[in-house]
Amino acid sequence: MNFTTSVDIPKTSLSITHQQRLMLLGSCFADSIGQKLLREKYQCLVNPFGTLYNPASIAALLLRSISEQEYTAQSPEIFTANNAFSWMHHSSFHAESAEELAIKLNKTMHCVAEWLRNCDVLIVTFGSSYIYRLKETGMLVANCHKQPDTLFQRVRLAAYDIADSWTTLLHLLHSVNPKLQIIFTVSPIRHKRDGLHQNQLSKAELLLAIDQLQMDFTHYFPSYEIQLDELRDYRFYVDDMVHPSDLAVQYIYHRFADTFITKDEQQLAAQCGAIADALQHRPLHTDDQAYNDFLQKTLQRIEVIKAQHPYIDFDEEITLCNTKFQK
Repeated sequence: MNFTTSVDIPKTSLSITHQQRLMLLGSCFADSIGQKLLREKYQCLVNPFGTLYNPASIAALLLRSISEQEYTAQSPEIFTANNAFSWMHHSSFHAESAEELAIKLNKTMHCVAEWLRNCDVLIVTFGSSYIYRLKETGMLVANCHKQPDTLFQRVRLAAYDIADSWTTLLHLLHSVNPKLQIIFTVSPIRHKRDGLHQNQLSKAELLLAIDQLQMDFTHYFPSYEIQLDELRDYRFYVDDMVHPSDLAVQYIYHRFADTFITKDEQQLAAQCGAIADALQHRPLHTDDQAYNDFLQKTLQRIEVIKAQHPYIDFDEEITLCNTKFQK
């Protein structure tokens, strides 16, 4: 007897491996999936611009990175409210001066540009089709930084607008990096502040847009559908009844892995994840022989994996073990 509605995911030719470079952009759901990939030692750049929700802002920052047009203290994206912030970046991008912030933005932009030229898989998570523009200039805003609502005009993008701009961007990305494969998904997080009906309309525009963006090098993963159909019970949400619970994210990640990652790679990922879990262990006594033995065994496990897969970076874990090891 089946007590859930299973989401059918078509087979795909894309196969993600530990040797590939991945970039994840988009909503906080992209962060959740990205952290799981990092834990299992996939080579990932996760939300380098910070959390982004709408497709127009993600596209604008990708285009800026491809062109590598540098920011200056006078760039219209930079404004000052106690500290300097960027209208196009997460609030984690701030500095005491516009000059200092421009340096940070340029460093990130050049890093993203380098990843785009060498990336194998770009995973894009759209969260909302609503965008904000500054009333005074009409400039697109990715983050309002808690500034007064009166400064902004709020607009819901239509599917054809999203598809039109992203079609151009996809061809540009593929010209820069012909091997690049792109996975689109829609965040399962509901934007309750929009109102549940408006949230559904917003998600519908995103789904329709992605449906129009299917190319030889694009793929779709149904995060949104899995959460709503397979995990429709509220026990799969945190207390705000909007964000997926850790269990739900873990389940969706398993569905993602089963779709895009081979069984052999999943076994390797599980070994890497087990080492990460082991190093989260907090012993009662760090100066006894048992803990030294534990660290030594962990290092041996790392050496076994690296002997077979030298491209996996365990430098941080090795340093951590050696730092804790009592001579």
